[in-house]
Amino acid sequence: YDQIWLGSYMSGGVGFTQYATAAYTDDILDNNVYYDVDYINDKYNGAANLGTDNKIKATLDVVKDIATESTLYGIETYEKFPTALEDHFGGSQRATVLAAAAGVACALGTANANAGLSGWYLSMYLHKEAWGRLGFFGFDLQDQCGATNVQSYQGSF
Repeated sequence: YDQIWLGSYMSGGVGFTQYATAAYTDDILDNNVYYDVDYINDKYNGAANLGTDNKIKATLDVVKDIATESTLYGIETYEKFPTALEDHFGGSQRATVLAAAAGVACALGTANANAGLSGWYLSMYLHKEAWGRLGFFGFDLQDQCGATNVQSYQGSF
């Protein structure tokens, strides 16, 4: 367990890569999140705007819709700019940028952090399906093992 956490922290997942990615992918991450906000506001009647009365109920269908739209938009945008696609090496940074945007979008629309985390991990799965990998060597593990831990109920030990 500790090795999985350390690997996630050092090479991807919700650890180091998320911490560092925002600094050097600024415009790409911003562009994706702005697109997501517009998408949510158009489809869900302003749910991404400030306030608490306008939020969407956090359901699986809502998370699937928002995270999928966000991830597909990000993938299409990366494919329009091959230099950025290659610069974000090994897939780790690309996967993290897409997942961060999807997670932010799900959390903004629902005001639910667990919905945001679910959007993050769904984006990781969608990224792997689209491009065949998330990172390099064996580092795909940490980006795929978190979805089962988003919600907990009497976990087994």
